[in-house]
Amino acid sequence: MELDVIDRQGTPIEKIAVADNAFGTEVKPHLFHQVVRMQLANRRRGTASTKTRGEVSGGGRKPWRQKGTGRARQGSTRSPLWRGGGVALGPKPRDYAYRLPKKVRRAALCSALSMKIQEGLLKVIDRLDIPAPKTRQMVSFLKDLRVEKAAIILLADDNPNVQLAARNLPAVKVLRVEGVNIYDLLTHDYLICTREALMKLQERVAS
Repeated sequence: MELDVIDRQGTPIEKIAVADNAFGTEVKPHLFHQVVRMQLANRRRGTASTKTRGEVSGGGRKPWRQKGTGRARQGSTRSPLWRGGGVALGPKPRDYAYRLPKKVRRAALCSALSMKIQEGLLKVIDRLDIPAPKTRQMVSFLKDLRVEKAAIILLADDNPNVQLAARNLPAVKVLRVEGVNIYDLLTHDYLICTREALMKLQERVAS
């Protein structure tokens, strides 16, 4: 498969060959579902906690005698039935994280990249030059590329000017190749990457 490499004005200047097993695979939405669920589960802090009847204070004495009062028998004022009592079956701190097999995660990533290409949302640029870390320069760059929706800018290495210029744009996210993930690819429309970032991404997913 060949992709167009464009300049800053969005004009194709050459072609670049990429691996079909990385950018030309079948789109499998069920893999997106599995991987996004894993990502969101791994982000959960799992710190929710409630006290059981054995952990709340008070309730050591039987509130009234067992028989003869006409009221229901009670053994403690800290029963879940009482105001101020413990919580029955409430949450406790736990770890929600789990891992899918590496082949599943890689197949989902290839599927997402292939979908971007099929929809014409992957843009490969020859170079990404932002002279100064200014938001207006990033806005001008995206306008030249005719990118009007949420976008991911993919870098092969750290680029402080690009990262700082995009920091104040809520619809733009700058990632290194190592940080590419299904959730961000699905929540952003465009994927903009340099030639070097594309080759590094291919090494990551096609191996």
